[in-house]
Amino acid sequence: MEPDLQQKINTLEEKLDSVQKTLDQFKNYFKWTMILSIIFFVLPLIGLMIMLPMMLSTLTSDLSGLL
Repeated sequence: MEPDLQQKINTLEEKLDSVQKTLDQFKNYFKWTMILSIIFFVLPLIGLMIMLPMMLSTLTSDLSGLL
């Protein structure tokens, strides 16, 4: 193989390794963004589903004394 061609191949391999590393970092960032989105959105909804009936029963029992 010609030295010039081999040098170009090596340069391309280095660039591909750099792109692969960047994509791996982005994939990790995206994964943690999704996990945090689920934690900060879904968990409060579950808590609301648990607390809402208790809050409504307390509210209606307090209001039933007024009517």
